[in-house]
Amino acid sequence: MDDLDRRLLALLREDARAPASGLAAKLKVSRGTVQNRIERMLKRGAIQGFTVRARPELEAQRVRAIMSLAIEGERTAAVLKALRGFPEVAAVHSTNGRWDLIAELDAASLADFSRLLDEVRTVEGIGASETSLLLRTHRI
Repeated sequence: MDDLDRRLLALLREDARAPASGLAAKLKVSRGTVQNRIERMLKRGAIQGFTVRARPELEAQRVRAIMSLAIEGERTAAVLKALRGFPEVAAVHSTNGRWDLIAELDAASLADFSRLLDEVRTVEGIGASETSLLLRTHRI
């Protein structure tokens, strides 16, 4: 990926539905260049898909959180496999420091969130966890 690809990705993050002609004008390249770059990034997996972001107030009942996990011994692969089985686990990140993994959680309701926490905490290989609710997202 070069600088043009990175700038194109930044524009797509702002509005994935932006027309290629508008993206091309902002990047000062041809529409064909934008289309070819997007197609190439899709084929290589740099772009994994497109999504919709709804206004937070439209999904006010959803519960989002970050769960920090300490893994016992060499059980990371098994824990990752188990976490893939939970549809509410949106992403898992390896990290350094006190916690081994950070899981992004997205549940439909508080009841679903509570059930998810109970189930994740029983996954063999998780030694400790700490969960923080995401109260508000600030656009930067």
